[in-house]
Amino acid sequence: MYTKTMNLELKCVWSPGPIIIGAGPSGLATAACLERNGVPFLILEKESCLASLWKLKTYDRLKLHLPKESCQLPYMPFPQEFPPYPTKQQFVNYLETYANRFSIEPMFGVEVWRANYDATMGFWRVCANDSQILCRWLIVATGENAVPALPEIDGLGDFKGRLLHSSGYKNGTEFNGRKVLVVGCGNSGMEVSLDLCNSGAQVSLVVRRKLHILPREVLGRSTFGLATRLMKWFPVRLVDWFLVLCSWLVFGDMSRLGLTRPEIGPLKLKNTIGKTPVLDVGSIAKIKSGEIKVVHGIQRFTSNGAEFVDGKIEEFESVILATGYRSNVASWLKEGYFSSQTEGNPINEFPSNWKGKNGLYSVGFTGKGLFGSSIDARKIADDITRQWKSDFSPNGLNY
Repeated sequence: MYTKTMNLELKCVWSPGPIIIGAGPSGLATAACLERNGVPFLILEKESCLASLWKLKTYDRLKLHLPKESCQLPYMPFPQEFPPYPTKQQFVNYLETYANRFSIEPMFGVEVWRANYDATMGFWRVCANDSQILCRWLIVATGENAVPALPEIDGLGDFKGRLLHSSGYKNGTEFNGRKVLVVGCGNSGMEVSLDLCNSGAQVSLVVRRKLHILPREVLGRSTFGLATRLMKWFPVRLVDWFLVLCSWLVFGDMSRLGLTRPEIGPLKLKNTIGKTPVLDVGSIAKIKSGEIKVVHGIQRFTSNGAEFVDGKIEEFESVILATGYRSNVASWLKEGYFSSQTEGNPINEFPSNWKGKNGLYSVGFTGKGLFGSSIDARKIADDITRQWKSDFSPNGLNY
């Protein structure tokens, strides 16, 4: 057993190729691209399995929010028999098949607790468990969703009922007949609320801010797919106008439901502050019918419920925090490229976010989901491959 604060002699290991930290979709995509280019790599994963977020910390009813064509990893499409929006288990099966096809064998149970660049040696020092690994290239693939983001709300610690983050929610079976407050109205909050409602729970959903809610499909076509095609021909403002029009035609005026749209369009909002629009899978119908109750802002929690900003006090048996995730890279990577001021994400924005200095790379921090990860993975693998071939060419320096 090791202790991070103790001055221990760490076992020193040399990795001739890059080290990839994280065996989720981003790490697997990068590993596959490197393997295809003939570059060796070492992939480290602190959990006991690949794609741990998908396997261990997602709810049962989860499906890909975007069409499978937008979510496939490099060099391997989804099976043709998969539905347009694969289920959680289908996606996990796809990732396991992907790892097998490209001979990706992560080292599980290996947690990186410090990584820093040694300018004197010209290598990265990666401290993981009781070892120190030296490498020339370091690829951060832990993603934007590494650890749960927990809100700071007055009295949260005083609540005596059941309190859990959505990462610990599986399904609504055990909440049948119970009063549940869901905090957070992104895609997870909306879907958890829908699942709870379908399971017989009495659901209240906290909506604090304006948000865009779009139909997942328009006329049988993916809304995302339509937007992507339109972006090739029209400016963002016109595509945003089209998306808002589709939302209004499908859902009508949602302000009477307590749901108001931002003044900025959904695509521009996503590009500027990373706020993802909600793709509805049935929650709006439940809100319209009154089966999901919308409430605005929590003033404070009480021992058995919550007081809202309008002064109303209500009792709840359970609270589910669907407040998302955040990056934790800034806590262990001792370089300024990943800053706590950028919520643990790269300082450079898309499309330049994938490459830092001194052989540092990042994948999965684009804010563009699996599609963005695949773009990053190819760029990183090609960039490292050029250096690898140069070093091992007759005129290069063989490390």
